[in-house]
Amino acid sequence: MAKFSITMSDDLGDYVQDEIAEKHYDNVSEYFRSLVRRERENQEAHAQLRALIDEGLKSGISNQTVDDIWAEAVKLEAVSD
Repeated sequence: MAKFSITMSDDLGDYVQDEIAEKHYDNVSEYFRSLVRRERENQEAHAQLRALIDEGLKSGISNQTVDDIWAEAVKLEAVSD
């Protein structure tokens, strides 16, 4: 298991302690593990979004109108309900 030691300013330390108390973390390590997990999830979501954007850009310009695309989306939504 990796161990880290960090030093931070008093105001950041106070902030961390306030977050631990407010959000009911058991200790500092639990709080920082939560931050790291959240950051990893954000990076993964960003990478997925970037891949979808790239896929969309590579697909070119659609021949469909906005109304056609909207109608198809509404239809798909109705099917998934």
